[in-house]
Parts: sequence; structure tokens; C-alpha cells
Amino acid sequence: MTRLADLAELVRAPAALSVPGDVVAGAAAAGALDRRTPALAGASVLLYWAGMAANDWADRRLDAVERPERPIPSGRVHPAAAFGVAAGLTAAGLAVATAAGGRRAAAVAVPLAGAIWGYDLLAKNTAAGPAVMAACRGLDVLLGASPGAGRSAPRAAGRVPSARRGFVRALPAALTVAAHTWTVTALSRREVSGADRRLPQATLAGTALVAATALSRTEPVPAVLAAGYATSYGSAQVRVLADPSPARVRAAVGAGITGLPALQGALTARAGARLLGLAVAAAAPLGRRLARLVSPT
Repeated sequence: MTRLADLAELVRAPAALSVPGDVVAGAAAAGALDRRTPALAGASVLLYWAGMAANDWADRRLDAVERPERPIPSGRVHPAAAFGVAAGLTAAGLAVATAAGGRRAAAVAVPLAGAIWGYDLLAKNTAAGPAVMAACRGLDVLLGASPGAGRSAPRAAGRVPSARRGFVRALPAALTVAAHTWTVTALSRREVSGADRRLPQATLAGTALVAATALSRTEPVPAVLAAGYATSYGSAQVRVLADPSPARVRAAVGAGITGLPALQGALTARAGARLLGLAVAAAAPLGRRLARLVSPT
């Protein structure tokens, strides 16, 4: 019988702490923070867990060789059960998003779910893999903006629909999170084989650029949080430069996943929600602690 702990490992449960901040950052940037935001964040978590389960189902034969300790190849979770979990979580995520944000949220959640499954089943081992995964995270940020710009958002010239204004305002945050995701995904493709030094050089440069885009000219909180993000994730990549072994690459990928809340917090604070940004960033140290119990990669 499959244990709850095995399912938690299948979906990388602690890694989901890196997900709600996408929606919060998008909502803050769009001026759309309201009672719908927590529900949309919950939908995002469900879709993330679905993607993790679908990933292991799709990789079950490869994992039998490279990672036999994972839930499916070790026999702790049956492949059919993993597929059922992935499909069920996807349906639940779409239902929650639609219930919370209506057609506008569904218009983002459906392509987000499609991109997640497309990555797991088709794109992951192709050159398009990092870009598709980056698109997943970018869409996740836009999910937070989907209800439309709220009263705090300035009106554009003319009568531009509030949903469009929200997307436009959230687009820089979406691109920032997408760029970070590209670096993590590019590294993750070398978790088993190790990497040559050109890869961490490129991802480290990308991390520096990502951190810079989260800064604010007037607010110190985004700068502090962006610096924390760059330090934790960047130092792990520096260690890959010194020793590009699989273990170091996996550690850098884990640092990229668990360090993302600090970046999301910086983006949230930059949009004016300082306390909420700090709350989002607080998930980073918690995620690192939980990662010692259940691997986020």
C-alpha cells in the first residue's frame, strides 16, 4: 500500500513552498491582491504537484537506471497510481483556479497545465526544455494577475480592460521568474552526468541579472531580499564552477528551488507590499530545512 510519505516524495511536497510566491508576486505587480489570491496560489501548488508526479511517471524507465531510489522505480508507488495522482491534481488545480478567478484565471491556468504536461511528456529532454519550463513559471506569475488590475493600479490612457492592464504590469515580474527558472532547469539537465564549467558560468551570470531586475530605486527591502537570493543560489553555482560533479549540480538545483521565495519576495516588495514580500521570502529558509527530509529535485 502506498504511504502518504511516498506520495509526498513523488510530488516533492516541500518544493511547493516555492510556488505561492509566483502568484503573490504577480498579483502585487498587477494591483490585484485580494481574497482570490490565496485560492489562486493553492491552485498553483496543485498544478506544481501534478507536474512533479507526471515527471516521475514519464521518467519511470530512465529513473529505474539512474535514480532507482525514487518512488516509482523502487516499487513504493505504482506507475498507474502516479499517473492518477498527476491527472487528479491537474483537474483539481484547474477547478480551484476557475472557481477563484473565473474565466480570466482559467484562460491562464489551462495553458499553464498544458505547458506543464508538455514539458514532462515532450520537451524535457529537448533543447526547448528550459524555455518551456520557464514559460510554466512565467504563466504561474500571470495567474496571480489574472483577476485584473485593482483599484491601486493606475489607469492607462483610454479604456484598456483591467485584465490586460494587470498582465502588462505583471509581465516584468513574470519574465524575471521565468529567467530564474531557465537557469535552474538548465542546471537540472546535468544532475546525473555533471556539467562542464560553461554551464554554471552562464547560469551564474543569469542569476546576477535576475537579482538586479528585482531591485527598487527607492525601497531597501527588495534589495535585501534580492541580495539574499543571489547569495544563496549564486554561492551554490560558484561551488559547481569549482567542482562540476553531479552532487554539486544537484545541490545548486536545490538551492535554486528553495531560494526562489526570496526573489518572489523581492518582486512583491518592489510592487509596494513590503510585509507580504517579507512573508513570502520567509518560505526560503523553511524550504531549505524541509529539503533535508524530502529532496526538492
